[in-house]
Amino acid sequence: MDHFNRLCNWYSAQCDGDWEHTYGIKLETLDNPGWTLEIDLSDTELQEKSFAPVHRGDSEEDVSWLHCEVVAGKFEASGGVPDLPEMLETFLQWAGR
Repeated sequence: MDHFNRLCNWYSAQCDGDWEHTYGIKLETLDNPGWTLEIDLSDTELQEKSFAPVHRGDSEEDVSWLHCEVVAGKFEASGGVPDLPEMLETFLQWAGR
C-alpha cells in the first residue's frame, strides 16, 4: 500500500462524526520549493506519544532536506520536493501504520 493510502486509512480511523469537523490534515507547497505537512493529533491515540524530532539537510542549500517535529498537538513536517514520501513515511511509522 502506498503512503497516501496509508495516510487515508489513518485519517479515516480518526473520523468519528466529531474529530473531522475540528481537526484534519494539511498538505501545502513551499516556495523554496518544497512541501509542508500538518496533521492534527488532538483526540487521537498519538496526542501524548513522544516523537524524536528529525532534522536533515538545509532548506536554503539542499534540494533534499527534511524537518519533522510535534508542536502544540500537531505533527509538522517540511521538506524538499523529493522528500514528500519520506515526510509521510516518518509520520506513518511513528503512528504505527
